[in-house]
Amino acid sequence: MTWHSHFVVLYLWCAQPLLQLVVAGVLWRRRLHKQFPVFFVFLLAQVANFAVTFPFWLSGNLKLYFAFFWLGEAVNALLGFKVIHEIFLDVFRPYHTLKDLGTLLFRWAGVVMLMVSVVVAFSNSYDRNPLVHALTTLQRSVRIVQLGLILFLLLFSRFLGISRKQVSFGISLGFGLFAGVELLLVALNSGGFVGQATLNRTNMLTYLLAILIWLGYSLSRKRAPEASNTLLTQRWEQSLADIQHPVPSDSLIPMFEDMVERAFSRSSHLGPVEDQPANNRPVNLPRTSSAAAGAKTRR
Repeated sequence: MTWHSHFVVLYLWCAQPLLQLVVAGVLWRRRLHKQFPVFFVFLLAQVANFAVTFPFWLSGNLKLYFAFFWLGEAVNALLGFKVIHEIFLDVFRPYHTLKDLGTLLFRWAGVVMLMVSVVVAFSNSYDRNPLVHALTTLQRSVRIVQLGLILFLLLFSRFLGISRKQVSFGISLGFGLFAGVELLLVALNSGGFVGQATLNRTNMLTYLLAILIWLGYSLSRKRAPEASNTLLTQRWEQSLADIQHPVPSDSLIPMFEDMVERAFSRSSHLGPVEDQPANNRPVNLPRTSSAAAGAKTRR
């Protein structure tokens, strides 16, 4: 690496925490940190990671640098996955049933990713450190989920009533852009088409672009999603609600509803009593006294 490339990487690296502090300050000032607390913590964790690792890198203590670097990568992977869940909850805030289902799916997805990382750590067939390989696998899994989230929002934003100007969409767009570029570069690097230096510089530039996207969306006025009135969304919500709260088979409510409906339909067909024909009216029989009834009984 030439001195020019070295300073370019240094400037790009130092610009990241400065812009992240600006984004965190905007979120705090606009009280968006209460709506996106995990994303706010993610930004502060990134700044803290830089504050710890950068002095070790300048001093040449690479052992401590890599130790804190991979520790920060593990924290960032976990917080990045939690940010995806936070965005999902914000998007599906008007749909309680879909939100509950998404929470369950995200929990199982997190468990599966952790299990895959542990299996990779114990079955490492590479020359790399097993822990580093496991963290890299976990990080790649989070990137795939982040890319899938922005693709989902782009495809279903019209059905869910999601505006592309709201903050949650912008946060997802930044993560999805960085995740897509990083996964593409990793694939090209594995095939020998892109060098490691080019991968690092491109990743830094893409991450700076993602931070600028977060800054622009944090300054926007569109905040919360609105409930969509599309038929597809209503069917999803109603179908999941019916699955969660089915009507018992021995319930008497359908039987009573059917009886009431038949009674109303019969009365509407017969009409008022005065309008009925004479042959349908009941005949008033003469009343007998109790004495006459007793005499008849004795006979």
